[in-house]
Amino acid sequence: MDLKFTPEEAAFRQEVRSFIRDNVPGDVTETLRAGRHVSKDQLVRWTRILNDKGWSVPHWPVEHGGTGWDAIRQYIFLDEMQRAPAPQMLPFGHSMVGPVIYTFGSKEQKAKFLPRIANLDDWWCQGFSEPGAGSDLAGLSTRAVRDGDHYVVNGQKTWTTLGQYADWIFCLVRTDPAAPKKQMGISFLLIDMTTPGITVRPIRTIEGGHEVNEVFFDDVKVPVENLVGEENRGWDYAKFLLGNERTGIAGVGATKQRIRRLKEIAKAEPAAGGVVWDDARFREKVAAVEVELKALEMTQLRVVSAEARQGHGKPDPASSILKIKGTELQQATTELLMEAIGPFALPYEAEEIEGRNEPPVGPDYAAPIAPNYFNYRKVSIYGGSNEIQKNIIAKAILGL
Repeated sequence: MDLKFTPEEAAFRQEVRSFIRDNVPGDVTETLRAGRHVSKDQLVRWTRILNDKGWSVPHWPVEHGGTGWDAIRQYIFLDEMQRAPAPQMLPFGHSMVGPVIYTFGSKEQKAKFLPRIANLDDWWCQGFSEPGAGSDLAGLSTRAVRDGDHYVVNGQKTWTTLGQYADWIFCLVRTDPAAPKKQMGISFLLIDMTTPGITVRPIRTIEGGHEVNEVFFDDVKVPVENLVGEENRGWDYAKFLLGNERTGIAGVGATKQRIRRLKEIAKAEPAAGGVVWDDARFREKVAAVEVELKALEMTQLRVVSAEARQGHGKPDPASSILKIKGTELQQATTELLMEAIGPFALPYEAEEIEGRNEPPVGPDYAAPIAPNYFNYRKVSIYGGSNEIQKNIIAKAILGL
């Protein structure tokens, strides 16, 4: 297997790199390099720059606005975006509901939603998890009862990322509670977040931020035309959605960028009469992460190469390996940043809560490091917990 890029692919990488360098707004670059989250406005601006170029949904079919790139060019594009760094596209529309709509949706749904997703005219969020249905998602209890030309939805969703900004939410709802298997009674609905009866309540995460939410539905009327595909087939569409989520979640380019930042800080922060980077044990830890990252990159290239040969089909179960190791390395690099910054990693409240906002200690660039460390504890859980990914590997790859 030849994992070297062709001259044409190398030229494409340079084209992508140059475009990103010349077009990412300066304030966006500054935000990301400081380790902070981009704002809604910053993400919308960058998405529309990409959409004008025709690159905002590169993995979609050409007839729906995609680029026609093969799997290798898509990999190169994502890698350059993460390395730059440039903001990642909003996944809920771009990578989740968009592919579901163009694969299973009606002609009217495709015409209405897909162009708006590509241009980020609509901000989507995901309504899957519930207080009693997370890892066992098929146990969800949010109900949708058909009443003429509407469904009436009642229930609750939780861990709804960025739901406070959302215009629309795609939801799994139970439409047949008497189905012989719980997976058989679930449907996939598209719900306007301005509909009466919807309440969004923030959940404060461990670092003090507001990223996730609870969403409540009280007699929410949803037009039947917003049902995707067939009634009671939502579980199939959800599996399709989740199966396309994991290859990019490895974040190889993003981890490389974080290691570069780590080295910059370690070579500047004073320690024991020198700087942190003078510590041989610290350099060994960084080198160990870099070795594992290179192995992960090679594994990702093998997965991408296989996909390029075979064409698009079912997701490779090896993507579970990428998810596990990728998220472990993301957590390892945030931990090393904490070690490099030393006492300046003292946690503080990243957002004002009830009038309280303790200022960070130390230099400005140290301020996001502790919040990011705590926030990144989640990455081994979302997208399918790493324990679940090990079960997939055992079954689908090892045949156990």
